[in-house]
Amino acid sequence: MTAIEPTVFVVDDDAAVGEGIRNLLASLEIPVETYPSAQAFLNGYDASRAGCLLLDVRMPGMSGPELQELLAARRIELPIIFITGHGDIPMAVQAIKRGAVDVLEKPFRQEALLERVQQAFARDRQARERRAARVDVSQRMESLTPRERDVLRFLLRGDSADQIAAAMKLSSKTIYVHRGNLLDKLGARSVADLIRMWSVLEPSK
Repeated sequence: MTAIEPTVFVVDDDAAVGEGIRNLLASLEIPVETYPSAQAFLNGYDASRAGCLLLDVRMPGMSGPELQELLAARRIELPIIFITGHGDIPMAVQAIKRGAVDVLEKPFRQEALLERVQQAFARDRQARERRAARVDVSQRMESLTPRERDVLRFLLRGDSADQIAAAMKLSSKTIYVHRGNLLDKLGARSVADLIRMWSVLEPSK
């Protein structure tokens, strides 16, 4: 196993449940770590690690939903699968609304758990790819000069080179030069590419 493989982080105060899940996932060579409480997980988790959280609802101290809220407040987007021994539909609805992958009621089928884990892994991978793309685009944007940023703002608005030249009181030739420079710096081939790159930043605004 490599360090970049996604891990299932199991948080359940019932040691037997945690051990059973550990054995199941380990038999399929899926990395897994177990924690007896929400606080123990917080103390041991590094937000750079990929994977998903298999989280019990009712635990002494901090409950599962409370941990979900705390992670959201800290902007930790680790996908969560709740597990519960109590059929609590209102809680399940709230958990899903807050972004949980699903809520599984104990005892759950192994197939159902594995399916949700794969869904959670996929969601986590996509989220990390989006975050990496935002960082990359942000870094490229920082390389632009103030004038190039002004030109970019007009281009994203849909203005032509002549319209930008008139608004900025520059020649169209100068605008084309700035346009070419910013395209090169951002690694874009066209204005359409610029629009797609800018859309990557919008979720973080």
